Amino acid sequence: MLNFLTVMAAQDISYAPVTLGFKVPLFNEVLTFIIRFFFIIAGLIALLYLLLGALAWITSGGNKESVDKAREKIQAALVGLILIFAVLAVVAIIENVFFPGNTGLGITKPIVFPGLIN
Repeated sequence: MLNFLTVMAAQDISYAPVTLGFKVPLFNEVLTFIIRFFFIIAGLIALLYLLLGALAWITSGGNKESVDKAREKIQAALVGLILIFAVLAVVAIIENVFFPGNTGLGITKPIVFPGLIN
């Protein structure tokens, strides 16, 4: 019986490679996607908040308190949009000035982690 187990354990069993049908993304590609996705979602939320403020202004019926709340919503949304675009502009300038070639912080150029071996 021991001889049989030794023979079974010594056999070389090989399996056909499994094809997934897609390429598993690298970590830096996922991180670049997450950063860009964050800015897209932030912009969409700011635009939605702007629309909600405009709708609140329209439906306020001339009530001073409701108009002031709607104005504050619109101001907050505009400040948010300005901040988003300012951050995007500053990061894009930093990427294009300080990062060589095709490396960056994930906004205009993909993130590339340094490696020890080329």
